[in-house]
Amino acid sequence: MNRERGRVLAVDPGEKRIGLAISDPTGTIANPLQVLKHVSRLIDAATIVQIAREWEVVEIVIGQAIELDGTPGVMGRKAERLAEAIRSQTNIPVILWDESGSTQTARNARKKMGVKRSQRRGHMDDLAAVVILQSYLDDRDSVFTAGEE
Repeated sequence: MNRERGRVLAVDPGEKRIGLAISDPTGTIANPLQVLKHVSRLIDAATIVQIAREWEVVEIVIGQAIELDGTPGVMGRKAERLAEAIRSQTNIPVILWDESGSTQTARNARKKMGVKRSQRRGHMDDLAAVVILQSYLDDRDSVFTAGEE
């Protein structure tokens, strides 16, 4: 199976802020990039597309909240609409990825790193995007590695 290696951009869409994470050039390791203030779907999409172009990404991964019954919840449907807005502005592939628990995972990681409780408050958007991206990269690589055996 042949896939293009390169940077992948992850998006953790939220009501007020949008967390972004970027992979290394090999598409292996996720790193926090920045947090955007939510403006509107079209403006947010245009900003994300511009950042994707600047970083020369080969894929954009959008975190999507999935309910226990396997369907997208309210935020999951908003993520779908953001993905469509991004797709309408670029030819870069856009993938929706289950982000369930990413914020809690990011919060727990900060706790394990010894960050004081008072400093753990505040937004977790870019770290949640890192969790989403690393989950996607690990899963994608395990599928491709299994296919190469």
